Amino acid sequence: MPSYAPIRAVERALDVLLALNRQPVCPLDLLHQQTRIPKPTLVRLLETLQGKGLVVHSPQYGAYSLASGVKTLSAGYHGEPRIVEATAAPADALTRKIKWPLALAVPDYDAVVVRYSTIPTSPLALLHSTINMRLSLVGRALGRAYLAFCGREERRALLDILRLSPNEEDAMAQDKAALQAMLRKIRQQGYALRAPGIRPVSGTLAVPVFEGTRVVATIGMTWIASTFSNEQAVERYLEPLQTLSRQVSERLAAL
Repeated sequence: MPSYAPIRAVERALDVLLALNRQPVCPLDLLHQQTRIPKPTLVRLLETLQGKGLVVHSPQYGAYSLASGVKTLSAGYHGEPRIVEATAAPADALTRKIKWPLALAVPDYDAVVVRYSTIPTSPLALLHSTINMRLSLVGRALGRAYLAFCGREERRALLDILRLSPNEEDAMAQDKAALQAMLRKIRQQGYALRAPGIRPVSGTLAVPVFEGTRVVATIGMTWIASTFSNEQAVERYLEPLQTLSRQVSERLAAL
């Protein structure tokens, strides 16, 4: 709940912008019907927005429309904030249910990078934070899930890059046959696990997140390895993770 009452003038200004966004040209009478804002107040709001370069007035028609200045309102909003916005609420809800922390990772050149984590919600997290942690596309579950499900041309380019990587976790990229077999298995089973020997104190189970037919991120759950085996993790948590992935895809479509 907010700690203070909302500012009514701000709410009204946003209502006006949203109404104008629904159609190219909007007469004052129609804006009044849609927003229920008194006409004198509506005119003051419109003139204020016009002064900020967000609205343009056509006096000959008595109508208003959005100006190109509204584009600046979304200039700082890119793909990652959008995927984070789509993921945060359902991921937090799942962690509250299963207790284990979840992470959302997106591709970044030769790795994936964690952009959202439910560690603050989890009582079982081993780390204080994983935000901005870079993870191998070859050794880590979140990276493997992306590499397995990305497009063929993208995967080919990534493998060329990874074969030159000095990162020990990328060493498997040198064995083309073994890596291709691993990626085929991940696609067949629908999930990825971390490579044996990498941070054995814990395990991670990861699944891809799609926007349409294109993979845009991965979501993984990490658990304390002594608690249960990889097989048990898959049996218990694969379905909830896949459900979460579908929820994020649906929220992305809505956004």
